Parts: sequence; structure tokens; C-alpha cells
Amino acid sequence: MAGAGVGGWPTLRDVTIVSVAPGWADPQWRATALDWVTGQLDRHGRRVTGPVEARQRPWSLVWQVPTDAGPYWFKANNPGTAYEAVLLAELPRHAPGRVLDPVAVDPARGWSLLPHGGPSLRDLAEPDPTRWADVLAAYADLQRTVAPRADALVALGVPDQRPAALPALLADLLDDRAALLLASEHDGTDTRPATGGTDTRPAPGDDGDGDTRPAAGVDGDGAGSDDGGLDAATYERLRAYLPRFADDCGRLADTGIPASVQHDDLHDGNVFAADGYRFFDWGDASVAHPFGTLLVTLRSVAHTYSLPEGDPVLLRLRDAYLEAWTDRHDRAALREAAGLAVRVTTVSRALSWRRALATTDPGRAEYADAVPGWLGELFAPMPV
Repeated sequence: MAGAGVGGWPTLRDVTIVSVAPGWADPQWRATALDWVTGQLDRHGRRVTGPVEARQRPWSLVWQVPTDAGPYWFKANNPGTAYEAVLLAELPRHAPGRVLDPVAVDPARGWSLLPHGGPSLRDLAEPDPTRWADVLAAYADLQRTVAPRADALVALGVPDQRPAALPALLADLLDDRAALLLASEHDGTDTRPATGGTDTRPAPGDDGDGDTRPAAGVDGDGAGSDDGGLDAATYERLRAYLPRFADDCGRLADTGIPASVQHDDLHDGNVFAADGYRFFDWGDASVAHPFGTLLVTLRSVAHTYSLPEGDPVLLRLRDAYLEAWTDRHDRAALREAAGLAVRVTTVSRALSWRRALATTDPGRAEYADAVPGWLGELFAPMPV
């Protein structure tokens, strides 16, 4: 584990995130993790008062830990999302008040321990979406504040999905036939996991733990396969689109808007709404063009409030978010950049799902079609 730095924060230089199987069901692993949690709480004068309540997904294990001062939250990420612990340590230093201050993090193991954050926006069940204007302004402030740390975050293991990197990442993903649920081109075998033929996925924004997936088999033109994989026509269309995608990424890079941390799953379940707005659940995040945030956020708002693409409410929320950059860029240019960023970020979503599902957990089969599903969304209508 990293050593203690100034003010008790861990120093993250020379931290290596180990890529090992989580083994979350192993009694020895659980005992080790519980000892760590108990010890960290004890250092802060807190005492565990009962058994933990666990929730496991292929990408993380979360424990609600009861204490004499209310619940605390332990999270263990799988190797594909272990860098979240790095962000949980770094972001409070540079954007205090916009994220929770962790009790402890262990970046090498992908472990974190957080206090209770209070109600989320989803818990409050706001009757209209206008509050999102303030939420997005606060989030934009976080991104602008963190932008000078972009290179440092990449060096610490946060995925680099800046516009210059995305074309090669898309080309690599298109070569990953298993992740795209494509039949093998050599032996005709089907690489897709069995899912029982039932679409159990919530609509975008319905899950508070990173589970925002496109509708089953959707690629914007109805060209997905019946069980969520890419069909041959969509795959070839994506291949042919690579030069255009590279051009779009180049235009986005040329806007001069600095890259920053990009949450990539910012919906009402991932925003604490007590004492200002604080953002959590960073397991999908990357260093990327900041405006990509609007893809999931505006789709989630549209779903929650039954708004069509391009609704004036969504346009006002986009503009409220972009306002933070109007000191250096004109609004028309910012809106154009937002349109480009939202579209190319469909690839970022596919990449984040591939990382999250880089596990042998059999539960991954339920979510595997999120990777090709988000790629197909590259050709779908965008929220703005």
C-alpha cells in the first residue's frame, strides 16, 4: 500500500496496481479485507457494530459497514476498474468539496473506504430536471480544476481516452471479436456467452452502480443481432467508419479544450445532494474530453423525465454545463464540440464496459452485450 503523505493522504508515486483475480468469495480474502476495514475505522475512532451487507457485481464488491457513527462503505474493484481508488485519493486534493473524503484507499489492491454521503439526487426524486443545471455547473468546475492533472492521472493508471488516443482504441476494440460477441471468423464458433435470451437490463440511468447500458441490440438503425452482439453489417459499417471517426477525434482535439477526468456514468444515482453536490462511483472514468460526460447524463435525464432528443430542457442543461468554458471559447464552438464529444464517447462507454468485464466472474454474461451495444450507439441519435 502507498505510504502516508501530507495531511495523512496516501502518496501514489510508484504505486503498481496489481492485476490479480479478486477472489471475493474466498474466506481468507474476506478476512483480510475485513481486518483492513476494521483497522482503518479504528484509526478514525470508529467501531464496527455488526455484519457487513454485501453487493457484488462482476466489476466490484461493495460492503455497507455498520459502525457506531453510521454506515461506511468499502469497495473492492476488479483489476479492470482498480484505478478508481487512485481517483478517490487524488480528486479530494484538487477538487475539495466535490467528492467524498475517503477514510482510506489502497490503490495497489483497488480498495477504498468511504463515509456515508447522504441522499443521492435519485433518492430526492426531484419533480423536474432544472436542478441538473446546478449539478452540471458544479461538475464542470471539478473538471476544469482537475484538468492540469490530466497527464499525472494517466501516469497513475487512469485510462487515457483523450481524442488523440480514441481512434487506435476503437481499432483495437474492433479486433476483439469476443468482446463484440461476434462469431469466430476462423472456426464459425459463437463467442457470445449464454444469457437465457432475456433482456434484464434497465434503461440508461436506472442503476446506481455503473449499469447504464443501451437497449438490447440497438445500433441506431435496428442493426444489432437478436441477442445483443454486433451483426456483420454493423461490424463492417464500424470498420468503414474508422477514418471518419479519426477525423471527428482530430476536430475535437483541435478545439483546444483541455482534457480532464470524465466520469462517463454521471446520472442521478451517482450524485450526493446533501451539503452541495458531490460526485461518486468513478469506476467508469477516464481522462478524456470533458464534454463526453453529456452522453450518459443527458440520456439519463431524458429517460427520467420522458424527454425526446433535442428537447429544449436538454439544450438548456447542455448550455448550463458549457458555461464554465465561455471565458475562453464562444458558445457556438462549445456546442459544436459538445456534439462531437457526445458521439465519440459512445466508444468510451464500450471501452469502460470491456474493462469492467475483464473478469472470469460468470455474472459477466448478463452484461456482456453492453460492449457491442454501446459501439452500435455510435450511429444512433444523440440527446443534443
